[in-house]
Amino acid sequence: MAGRTVRNRRIPSRTVYAAAVAACATLALAACGSTKDDVASGGGKGDGGGKVGVILPLLTSPFWQSYNDYVPKMATSEGVDALKTVNSNSDPSQQITDINNQLNQGVKGLVVAPLDSAAIAAGLDQAERKGVPVVAVDVAPEKGKVAMVVRADNVAYGEKACQYLGKQIGSGKVVQIMGDLASVNGRDRSEAFRACVRRNFPKLKVLEIPAKWESDTAASKLDTLLNANPDIKGIYMQAGGVYLAPTLQTLKSKGMLKKAGAAGHITIVSNDGIPQEFDAIRKGEIDATVSQPADAYAKYGMYYIKAAMQGKTFKPGPTDHDSEIVKLPGGILEDQLPAPLVTKENVDDPGLWGNTVE
Repeated sequence: MAGRTVRNRRIPSRTVYAAAVAACATLALAACGSTKDDVASGGGKGDGGGKVGVILPLLTSPFWQSYNDYVPKMATSEGVDALKTVNSNSDPSQQITDINNQLNQGVKGLVVAPLDSAAIAAGLDQAERKGVPVVAVDVAPEKGKVAMVVRADNVAYGEKACQYLGKQIGSGKVVQIMGDLASVNGRDRSEAFRACVRRNFPKLKVLEIPAKWESDTAASKLDTLLNANPDIKGIYMQAGGVYLAPTLQTLKSKGMLKKAGAAGHITIVSNDGIPQEFDAIRKGEIDATVSQPADAYAKYGMYYIKAAMQGKTFKPGPTDHDSEIVKLPGGILEDQLPAPLVTKENVDDPGLWGNTVE
């Protein structure tokens, strides 16, 4: 989901750093990525074999296109027999149908990126009834059984954006182009941004655009907002994969797209870490983004589904890949992967996955 010092590597290091070793030594075998049979925590009791279904939320975003490309590579590296990915095309109802179809094909595990944090429960219940473990990627469900959520800290996304804009601007109007509030990601980012501004930058005035992860909605509502508020000083885009192009085009059409350092430049912070955002940072069109780890989402989605199919489970604590497993409300576990802030100072870092996309 400012500015943690751990880099977002293309395939995060599996070297156990000293602090993690010390922490793991104090925990039971099931902690810190080690295993323990515990069916109640979402694990199966097999050898890890069998087909795995992978369900995508959409493929209209460069972020999800990159994740989709990583899936077969990471499945191979983790020894997972993954079926061809299924695209739910931004439709939560279709996603439940997709889950049911995969279960009817006899998959032994599912890796799902939920569109709606509440609606996904119906699909999770179907999988539980059939004894099929599920790993959720990017979005945590509000209820239902999953073996693990693989996700970055989305609260930190909103806070990093707030801190960057607040320090760069200080006072004036800023816009946050929000994601779908039916998703915990949209809610986490939106509320974290608002709360951080209220707490730290009271001279900023936040205007909001509910855009539901839709590029057309973002463009039309931003156009209307800019007509009424031509004095906007900053923009926070909660998903560069869907909001970058329409935001830049809208600003350009109004003569408001000024390069960083030029008079009238609108400071822009994004989320995703896609190559297009990096190019925009280099050109001075936007100023920063939070690199959401598409490669690590695919890698650890495969890692955890194989572990779950083997009956392995996990407990809260540091991992061997620079992240930490935390317990969410309802007892769901989430591996919070690092997501660094990217600016012109580090945009060319070869360790960022957005610089490795072919």
